[in-house]
Amino acid sequence: MAMSWTRGLKHGVVPRHAAQLIESRSLAIASKGKKGGKGGAADAAKTPALSQELKSTTVFGANILKEGSDPKIQPDSEYPDWLWHMLNKRPVLSELRRKDPKTLPYEDLKRFVKLDNRSRIKEKNALTAKN
Repeated sequence: MAMSWTRGLKHGVVPRHAAQLIESRSLAIASKGKKGGKGGAADAAKTPALSQELKSTTVFGANILKEGSDPKIQPDSEYPDWLWHMLNKRPVLSELRRKDPKTLPYEDLKRFVKLDNRSRIKEKNALTAKN
């Protein structure tokens, strides 16, 4: 049963009984008078509120050592130049196909070849796949 359900997820088909289970599930609300539970309002009240100054000078959660502390935020000049270009949007395959390959910069041309090869491989695999 579980095997057929996972196969159904792989192909985007969900059996009717699984869909009914998903639709009827809801989250349970913890009772306020319950003692000894995990998490809850009591734990939230115990955590100290961080000051705005501390939030703007420290990277919280970046410490990986047991005995260490979270690192301080450095000025922008202390970080490498490539870091500021990490979130730049790169063109997708459909955009690259609309442009003339002769006028593309080298990095975009390299990306176009990689994405085009990947899409052709996926199409060929889909055609030759066993159902």
